[in-house]
Amino acid sequence: MANKSIRARVQSFGGFLTAMVIPNIGAFIAWGFITALFIPTGWTPNEHFGKLVGPMITYLLPLMIGSTGGHLIGGKRGAVMGGIGTMGVIVGADIPMFIGAMVMGPLGGYLIKQIDRRLDKHIPAGFEMVINNFSLGISGMLLCLLAYEVIGPAVMEANNIVKRGIEALVSTGFLPLLAVINEPAKVLFLNNAIDQGIYYPLGMQETAIHGKSIYFMVASNPGPGLGILLAFALFGKGMSKKSAPGAMIIHFLGGIHELYFPYVLMKPLMIIAMIAGAMSGIYVFELLGAGLVAGPSPGSIFAYLALTPRGGFLATIAGVFAGTAVSFLVGSVILKMEKTVSEENFEESQTTMKNLKAEGVGVLANNLKSDRPVRLIAFVCDAGMGSSAMGATTFRKKLEKAGYPIAVKHYAIENIPADADIIVTHASLEDRARGVTDKPLILIKNYLGDQTLDVLFEQLTTSDRLEESV
Repeated sequence: MANKSIRARVQSFGGFLTAMVIPNIGAFIAWGFITALFIPTGWTPNEHFGKLVGPMITYLLPLMIGSTGGHLIGGKRGAVMGGIGTMGVIVGADIPMFIGAMVMGPLGGYLIKQIDRRLDKHIPAGFEMVINNFSLGISGMLLCLLAYEVIGPAVMEANNIVKRGIEALVSTGFLPLLAVINEPAKVLFLNNAIDQGIYYPLGMQETAIHGKSIYFMVASNPGPGLGILLAFALFGKGMSKKSAPGAMIIHFLGGIHELYFPYVLMKPLMIIAMIAGAMSGIYVFELLGAGLVAGPSPGSIFAYLALTPRGGFLATIAGVFAGTAVSFLVGSVILKMEKTVSEENFEESQTTMKNLKAEGVGVLANNLKSDRPVRLIAFVCDAGMGSSAMGATTFRKKLEKAGYPIAVKHYAIENIPADADIIVTHASLEDRARGVTDKPLILIKNYLGDQTLDVLFEQLTTSDRLEESV
């Protein structure tokens, strides 16, 4: 339980980083395209438009992250405070301050929230605007000065330590070893903490200098996941074999990597295939000098190709193909080593389904108030934009086809709405979900084709409460 709690805390931290970055991904991609097009080595070099590259990465993007982080904690006033504090770390550093923005944004939001709470009942009538504006202005000034003198230099030094460590791996040719850390962490739904907390900030710094960065590719390569799913599609058994082809399309073309995580969790030995595939991909990327101009979010092959700079397509495609081929070969060997017979798997699947139905008969009755109809089902995941979006869309269409137009929407865990009647999330996110909501939880292992969702659907479509709500 302690390990789960630690994992939940790390996931929560990664989710918070994601919540600061994800709303601004469009701005990052816009900057990436401007960089790819107009820098001297770009597709259409243009000195005039190229002047946008530096100010955007130095000021615009960190300020957007800082303001978003402040807003998450302290609302609109928190956004202002976070932006002011972020400006302090920007001016006090000579590198793009993304990590500093991730620190100052939430800190600014927290501080103004605490200040407002303490002043709330002590403001004379008629002085609200004056006191609110001056409290924000004075505290913002002090935070900006603190960021400039203390926090900025500290964050910069910590950033440099991490950067030097990874650059040492690059120079010695051991960069592929990062896969040993990345892949196990990813299948525990820590992929956002890794990408947006570590590799994206380092990648943006390198891109500002060289016009591309391999850091964007060390944890986001869609090849290894494609290889795993291909192995299951050819050599898997039961539901995993049937669902793998659909998962391949959504993962590789749609960029929703969370889709292959359950397949690895189902057979833990497959993590060997993931590590081998990722290491091979990184090795080829490094060997051929690959790099992207911005973080590929989602990690689709289309995003990879769109963010590849001029002259880099061979390196990008080769690294993705290498990751796919190696993970497929190793995964296939692991699956073929299994001694279980298909019929036994089928019978086990049938038994599991019956048990789920038996245990699930009371899911709605036990967890929902009898006098409350089901109006909103919330599918939630780490960022609220990948696997949960796919799961929500699929389940909503299934309900609509059956004549039950119930609202089914997707959210990040931190943004679960208060009016949701049922929460659907991955089993590995249970601790984190229970930490932010007391609503009924439906735990699944796969957002696509999970038997628990079939049970939920059956209960919903035979529930009197549901009929009252449509």
